[in-house]
Amino acid sequence: MQTASDPGRPRPFLPIGAATLSLLLVAACSPAEEPAGELQGASVPSDSADPVVPEASEAASGGPFTVAFGGDVMFEGMLRPRLSDPETALDPISEHLSAADLAMVNLETAVTEGGVPVPGKEYVFRAPASALTALEAAGVDVATVANNHGMDYGAEGLADTLANAQGSSVSLVGAGNDIAEAYAPHVAEVNGQTVALFGATDVMDDHLIAEWTAGEGKPGLASTKGEMKQYMLDAVAGAAEEYDNVVVFLHWGLEGAHCPLPHAPTLAQELVDAGAAAVVGGHAHVLSPGGFLGDSYVHHGLGNFVFYNFDGPTAETGVLTLTFDRGSVVGADWLPARIQGGVPVPYEGADADTATRTWENMRVECGLGLTGSPA
Repeated sequence: MQTASDPGRPRPFLPIGAATLSLLLVAACSPAEEPAGELQGASVPSDSADPVVPEASEAASGGPFTVAFGGDVMFEGMLRPRLSDPETALDPISEHLSAADLAMVNLETAVTEGGVPVPGKEYVFRAPASALTALEAAGVDVATVANNHGMDYGAEGLADTLANAQGSSVSLVGAGNDIAEAYAPHVAEVNGQTVALFGATDVMDDHLIAEWTAGEGKPGLASTKGEMKQYMLDAVAGAAEEYDNVVVFLHWGLEGAHCPLPHAPTLAQELVDAGAAAVVGGHAHVLSPGGFLGDSYVHHGLGNFVFYNFDGPTAETGVLTLTFDRGSVVGADWLPARIQGGVPVPYEGADADTATRTWENMRVECGLGLTGSPA
């Protein structure tokens, strides 16, 4: 991992500028699509400082850069013993994440040893702070916790998650102590270009939407549910005005289904129209199609990544590496892998070719207008 200003680590988090936050305030007060409870009337503090970074309107002087993406990560069951040596916990996939300028995954767990599990939820995940050490050692720079497990241990568990991240070089997105933090991207500078990376969830249990969604003075997750979709679109649009490249890691899809839900292509298009160069995500626990949408890239589901599934479609995974240049994705590489012992092991030779063709054929099978190369 490297940046222009600090070889070896990405540039520290930078908040959205004041102009962008004004847009978010307007969006938060728009008519609700679903009952929003405490979310109505949400606003962003007006005293947020503008980041000192080049605006997107200024021509970037640097060259292209790469971001590697992995799917769902957790450390329950068979994964927990791997944290006894966090420096090697994600081997052998670590070298492929570290090869990119930045790497991002979906951290589908609360990072806490406290809190109370959500009543009635069948699967609840948590992990100690050493999980962040394992991600850091594997070359991961950013993780989204905006998913249907980010608050499995309630507000206390989320507070622990955010506090643990303060002591880690892995930046968490998609969650915060209030709406401004939850919908703010991590911003890095690489090769003279800026990139803003968001996290958001399109999946929440209906009865948890109000409780789990961040609001004014209320901790929670970034969401695209109901009225908060427009809030997210405005956040992306604002970031696109300030930064050279924008990425949205979205938790979406239907568990066990390779093809996206009917509304997902429209949501992807809306995010791209707002300024996202890439929209990637997961949740289905199986691989979904990915491809170019003009000069942007959309991946509907990266599948499991560090997970206790080790057989059948739920064990199929991979690393998606995208090359960005001034707001466009100019290259995409798919490294197919299979989960063994809880972590991805890349396919080789003919097996890799077969796995890649199977994944590429999903574009046609799902009837999506995605292509294998940029327009």
